[in-house]
This record gives sequence, structure tokens and C-alpha cells, in this order.
Amino acid sequence: MSGVNPSDQAESSEQAEKTPTHATFADVSRSYYPTFVALFTATLLISNICATKGVAFFEGAEFALGPIQILPIITDGGFFLFPLAYIIGDVLSEVYGFKAARRAIFLGFGALILGALCFWLLLALPPADFYENQSALESVVGVYPRLLLAGLAGYLVGQLLNSATLVLIKERTKEKHLWARLIGSTVVGEFADTLIFCSIAAGAIGIDSWSTFFNYLIVGFLWKTLIEVVVMPVTYLVIGYVKKNEPTYRPA
Repeated sequence: MSGVNPSDQAESSEQAEKTPTHATFADVSRSYYPTFVALFTATLLISNICATKGVAFFEGAEFALGPIQILPIITDGGFFLFPLAYIIGDVLSEVYGFKAARRAIFLGFGALILGALCFWLLLALPPADFYENQSALESVVGVYPRLLLAGLAGYLVGQLLNSATLVLIKERTKEKHLWARLIGSTVVGEFADTLIFCSIAAGAIGIDSWSTFFNYLIVGFLWKTLIEVVVMPVTYLVIGYVKKNEPTYRPA
């Protein structure tokens, strides 16, 4: 009778220990980067759909001292959400650098294109006899391709300029003067973004005069920049938290 080789027995025991008793899955990275990219992309998609509605505040308003007409504030329905994309872009650029921010920007770019293709296919599909909202659907998402072009052009130029400006300032200031990086990058990026977007999207949401267009442009730029300033304390807290908890972040 042949005996059991001790080395074979040890190897079998080692293999048995390595054999998983449950299903195996890949590890999820501890980095916050994927979460910010997901929020960034969702913000872009939702705000571009919201932007299909033109919005006017104080239209036809009167002051108490006589019927003095004031110019309405013209904007689009994405005004309350879109600034968040630049805030997230600032966090990505400040913590992860230009290359990582650029990757997120390109992923968002791809998501916007996918959204446009889906809306195009949705409108092309034959409506059921019981579906009565085809014309309403076309009136809303039918302008989306033009707004998509506006959003893609403005977003791509604006976000890349925003990220590059922030990183360039950081190369000089290192960890100091975060406020200068946040405001400086926002002014450059938001102005480029707003100018390009408004120039292309104005006709799609019903703007048909130069005075209304400039109102739309100036209000959009000032609003987005003001939001950056107002929420800067929150941005500071988020950036500080992420820097502290990102294992690979090493301040200069």
C-alpha cells in the first residue's frame, strides 16, 4: 500500500483553503472619483433636458412708484442645476488633476451623445394608437438635438478651460488660495460655456431678438458665477474632506 505524499497533502489543503465558499466579486475602489463622475454625468443630462424650457422672471412686472417696466430676467430651465456641473468639475480638477477631470468631461460628452441618440430613436418610433402625447413629446425633446449641440460645444470648451485654468493656478499657488482657483476657473470656463451655449440654443427655446439674447447671455453668466461664490464654503468642505480621505492624495 502506497502512502500519501505529505507535500501533496499539504498542497491539497492549501488549495482547499484558497477555494472560495461564496461567489467572488471584484473589489470596488475606495476612491471617490467614480462617484463624482456619476454625479457630474447625471447633472449634465438632466440640466440639458431642463434647458429645453425658456424661463422669464419679472416679465411685465411693475414697481410701486408708477408703472415702470423692468426688463425680465431671461434664462432656461437648467439654470438651477447646471452650475453644479462646474462645482463638481472644480472638485475633480483640484483633487485629481487635469487628466482625471478631462476623462470625466469626455465621459459626460459621451453620455450626452447617447442621450441625443435615444431621444432621436424615441421620436422615430411609431406611437401607439392610445398614445396621445406624441406632439407634446416632439415639442419638448424635438429641440433637444440643437440644445445638445449647444450643450456639447459649450460644455466641452467651458469645462476644459475651467479645469485647465484651475490646474494652472494651482501649479503656482499649490495648496494656498483655493478661492482664487475656484473663482478664476469659473469665470473663464463659465463665460466660454455660456457664450457658446446661448449663441446656439437661443433660437431653440424661442429667443428672437438681440436684446433678449444679451439678457439671456449676461444673466446666465452672472448667475452661474454667483452660484460658485455663494456655495464656495460648501465646495471648500467637500474638497477638504475628499483630500483628507483619498488614500493617494499628497498635498504639495
